[in-house]
Amino acid sequence: MDSEWALEIMRKAPYITVSFTRPDGTAYGVPLSLACTSNEVWYFHCALEGDKLDAIAAYPEVCLSAVTKCQPTVGPKDNSFTLQYRSAIAFGKAELVTSTEEKVQALRAISQRFLPKHMDAFNEAICRSLHRTAVVRITLTGLPTGKRKQYDENGEEMKYGRKGTKNNL
Repeated sequence: MDSEWALEIMRKAPYITVSFTRPDGTAYGVPLSLACTSNEVWYFHCALEGDKLDAIAAYPEVCLSAVTKCQPTVGPKDNSFTLQYRSAIAFGKAELVTSTEEKVQALRAISQRFLPKHMDAFNEAICRSLHRTAVVRITLTGLPTGKRKQYDENGEEMKYGRKGTKNNL
């Protein structure tokens, strides 16, 4: 699927697994709550120290993987055991945000995405915890790609490029 479709999957996924490389070269992947301020710039927050920040300092290149609408199913035509899903993958460079203004902007985007009905408490939360919160910016280094396995109402697999309805994202 094209990059616009993949970006929409990333925007809708409840979390995105970010894969890092630790300083000792071992892999480390963790599902995180990311939000974007543009198609290319994504943010997450974390503690001021830990595996994620150690990995970024050593190897800033990361991989993002998002999945939505994951559902085990039986293939409608051949009774095969399969999985319907929508997924996206992207690569980027992660960096610790140092500007207070950008940190607040990123935390606002994250809060707006996950707790939009509680934004009236945002400023108080920032005053209380900004000093103990790290924010990481991931700038995508290329367009994301998407993949899916999905059947339409007639049991036909929707092959590459066939969009379907808005509800099929």
